[in-house]
Amino acid sequence: MADGQPPGMNDTTAFRDVFDANTAFAEQFSDGGLPARAARGLAVITCMDSRLDPFGILGIGPGDAKILRNAGARVTEDVLRTLVLAVYLLGVDRVLVMPHTGCRMVGVSEAEIHRVIGEQFGVDTRSLEFRTANEQTEALRSDLTRIRSFPLLPKGLHVTGAIFDVATGRLQPIDR
Repeated sequence: MADGQPPGMNDTTAFRDVFDANTAFAEQFSDGGLPARAARGLAVITCMDSRLDPFGILGIGPGDAKILRNAGARVTEDVLRTLVLAVYLLGVDRVLVMPHTGCRMVGVSEAEIHRVIGEQFGVDTRSLEFRTANEQTEALRSDLTRIRSFPLLPKGLHVTGAIFDVATGRLQPIDR
């Protein structure tokens, strides 16, 4: 605690692997001149699941799209706020909401998630809303409606959804 921080609070050694990887990445980095605007006019809302590679799944690269990730690929207030910025300031004119099969946020209730975390880790998470979904397709349709009806987004914004299958790598389009 020489720096006044509790153990683990300022522990860069726990991140040595990622800093070393960044050093190698930076040596070959060539995208420094990319503009902030989404070159393909696309915003993708997807899950934080590390099995998902939105760049590979959609055939896009750095600078092509704005990627928004959260648990379950749900359209939250923060996602709507970010979409407003992306649409008006960063060249986005179409939005894809892309949840996936095998998501931990599907088929389980909020109460169950709170219970599991409380029992296994001793943390009371009831002040949080995890936005779990009993049925993924209906949750996706609800989220698409939420974007389409949000008054701060333009009426002509192209919005669709697709569920990514983690077993096959294929997208199943879901629109209405």
